[in-house]
Amino acid sequence: MDVVVVGAGQAGLSAAYHLRRTGMDFVVLDHAPAPGGAWQFRWPSLTYGKVNGMHSLPGMELTGADPSRPSSEVVAGYFRAYEERFALPVRRPVDVRAVREGEGGRLRVETSDGTWSARAVISATGTWDRPFRPHYPGQDTFLGEQPHTVRYPGPEYFAGKRVVVVGGGISATQHLLELAPYAAATRWVTRREPVFREGPFGEEEGRAAVALVDARVRDGLPPRSVVSVTGLPLNDAIRAGLADGTLDRHPMFARITPEGVEWADGSRFDAEVILWATGFRPALEHLRPLGLREPGGGVRMEDTKVVRDPRVHLVGYGPSASTIGANRAGRSAVRDIRALLGEAPSSSSSPTPSPTSSPAPTPTPTPVAVPTPAASLAPGPAPATV
Repeated sequence: MDVVVVGAGQAGLSAAYHLRRTGMDFVVLDHAPAPGGAWQFRWPSLTYGKVNGMHSLPGMELTGADPSRPSSEVVAGYFRAYEERFALPVRRPVDVRAVREGEGGRLRVETSDGTWSARAVISATGTWDRPFRPHYPGQDTFLGEQPHTVRYPGPEYFAGKRVVVVGGGISATQHLLELAPYAAATRWVTRREPVFREGPFGEEEGRAAVALVDARVRDGLPPRSVVSVTGLPLNDAIRAGLADGTLDRHPMFARITPEGVEWADGSRFDAEVILWATGFRPALEHLRPLGLREPGGGVRMEDTKVVRDPRVHLVGYGPSASTIGANRAGRSAVRDIRALLGEAPSSSSSPTPSPTSSPAPTPTPTPVAVPTPAASLAPGPAPATV
């Protein structure tokens, strides 16, 4: 086996598309039960029209999607069609438990479906499986509920309840705007003052934002999300929320009490629900045996390549944690792996033969129509700004 790709979201499918075109022997291992990546788990009220942009995968456009349909259905259907169109060898559900040093300079990929020996690994595991919830004093004493965005039940669930929404990212504002008409009262809290971005977000601004994220991963620091450096898009819904007080932001509370939250000055807000819209962290636990982390807590990168082990590439990580970034990262990772391995294909295969077929023809791509001006930096599941 030449390459094992871990994950079949946007980044993993992009990598698989480019691997298919090279003729290398590869397999995609996905632990989700069906096509769709993390999108299949998004809440039903997140319709496609509310998505902060969705860039098509290479070689096949996503067009004509009904903006009123749940994004989970739209994107899952698109990913399924994409896998079939290019005959991508995706195996699921397969849990990748560890990647460690193998024999003969290979990487040993230990999974719920056996052990694989690969010359290189592309990790495209995203962040959805690692929801982040900061700790505050008294958190364990709270008598109400503390759901995270990853398990957001929809706005109707909060009818008649007093709700604290924690987080300064797009998910937090979407949740607030949705649930406020149902809730008895809401309170929005963030660590930093939100920055709203008005006007177009062009290529120059996009490159500058990605450069800030890229600088951190090149220094071996944990990545920030692209959205955290671009700011929140100021659209009509956000303007209305600011005007009617729904998006009246408060600083972070100092502690959690059994009945709600309390600030350092003694002021309180009683609540039955604390909704943590505090983002996610990269899901890299399977790579722990390789010792890739730097003292700063992150993984030092050169483009998609891990500096400590050039056989390992991270796509959808750091500056590529956006739908267009994931596409570019998949292409870049395959180019570098091809150069590393040379032209000769591997003679080793998986314990269970992976699907094989000739490369599918590539249609001529056309310009992508996207829902918002920020689509070119639309994040996949990524760390939010708290």
